[in-house]
Amino acid sequence: MSAALGTAAAREAAPKQRFDAAGRRVLLVCVAGGFTTLLDQSVLNTAIPALRESLHAQPAHLQWIVAGYSLAFGLALIPGGRLGDVKGRKWFFVSGLALFTLVSLVSATATDPAVLIAARLLQGAGAGLVNSQMIGTLQDVFDGQLRARALGMYAVTGGLAFALGPPVGGAVIAVAGPELGWRLTFLLNLPFGLATLVLAVRHLPRPKPAARHADLDILGLLLVAALTLALMLPFVQPPGWAGWLGFAAAALLLLGALAWWQRHYARTGGHPLIHPALTRSAPYALGTATAMAQFGSSLAASLVLTMFLQDGLGLSPMGAALVALPSAVAMGTASALAWRVVQRFGRRTITYGMAGAALAYLTSGLLAHGAPAPYLPWLLALLQLLGGASTGVMMSTNQAYVLRHAPAEAAGVSGAILQMSQRIAAAVTVSALSGIYLRHTTTGGTHRTAYLTTTLICATIAALAILTSLPTPTKRSTPTR
Repeated sequence: MSAALGTAAAREAAPKQRFDAAGRRVLLVCVAGGFTTLLDQSVLNTAIPALRESLHAQPAHLQWIVAGYSLAFGLALIPGGRLGDVKGRKWFFVSGLALFTLVSLVSATATDPAVLIAARLLQGAGAGLVNSQMIGTLQDVFDGQLRARALGMYAVTGGLAFALGPPVGGAVIAVAGPELGWRLTFLLNLPFGLATLVLAVRHLPRPKPAARHADLDILGLLLVAALTLALMLPFVQPPGWAGWLGFAAAALLLLGALAWWQRHYARTGGHPLIHPALTRSAPYALGTATAMAQFGSSLAASLVLTMFLQDGLGLSPMGAALVALPSAVAMGTASALAWRVVQRFGRRTITYGMAGAALAYLTSGLLAHGAPAPYLPWLLALLQLLGGASTGVMMSTNQAYVLRHAPAEAAGVSGAILQMSQRIAAAVTVSALSGIYLRHTTTGGTHRTAYLTTTLICATIAALAILTSLPTPTKRSTPTR
């Protein structure tokens, strides 16, 4: 015990580690890749009304345009993570980013909803391949304190991309007009993507395949892909009751088959897709559940806020962007100060952050239902400060906590499972809540009531995440490296 305390004290007393030049370059590439691929989805939220009018898109088209990206993103994550673990990460990163960037041109020039849907699916697949390499790369390159800082910066960059998307999209549409503006939101990917491609080719580490884990577990990959489809597809394209039951039954069967195959594959000397350490780790599972709730509720809340501000209150895209801007500012500031909060409150930082987000959603819905319309944008902007600060404080803390329990040899897959879980949550919440909002307003309900209903659901999801984020007594984990 005294030795352990001495080690902990020495660790606390050690000077703050700094990234060397090569490490800073790798971190820049990963942060740029994450920002480029994650900004794409959030910037589109503001452009949805303009896109809908321009392409004469139906609600089903809009659900596929928005949630189809998450579907393809989620499908690509675990295969991409496994391939990176086995074959090396650099060229999968480069090829995924090249696909994402080039298909952005197709999205920007689409004249039919079906073409845009197909392009969004390809963009999502490319983005999933990119992001599955980034967490593994950061875990490969950095250790200890530097790894936690690098993962935290990646998580915060993703959060800022989501928060900055609506203001950026609103500004572009305000300057260029609705018809050209929504197309330019896709073209924003080109300069970011091309610059990141050049940096990736020059600075990402050369592939170093793990020879001792040379098996890909093909059947495991196929089962995970089928399970992901069974979980996400009904929310992207809602079926009837018989369809819901069919998808639920298929998901249960696939989950059972995957669990059996992973145990069987390990017993026969193979290296299963899902590392046994992940399935036995309660902190990894609970942290992933918290991340799912945070990601899904925040993305859905951002989308319905944009719809309410433009369709319900009649704000211009720029006006809606200005209401959302405080969230980005607060998130950036809070994330920069998060380490101080963690020093004071430890893992409870995650719980407090989720509580703040739940309060922001709840209060936003109640105010939208009863506050006078002239004051409502200002009040909602103030609440965006609370929501952004709460997310900024807890996001990087939770991700670092989750991935701390992942073994080094499964770095790519563990990060991919975390992100895939978030994407499933995003597909479910975005599709379900946008559908609830649209159905309510097209069947005689008011925009205020529709927004109240959806924000109450977001607050409930965030409240459930408070329970999964509560610190639990666990044994000290063995360092993975």
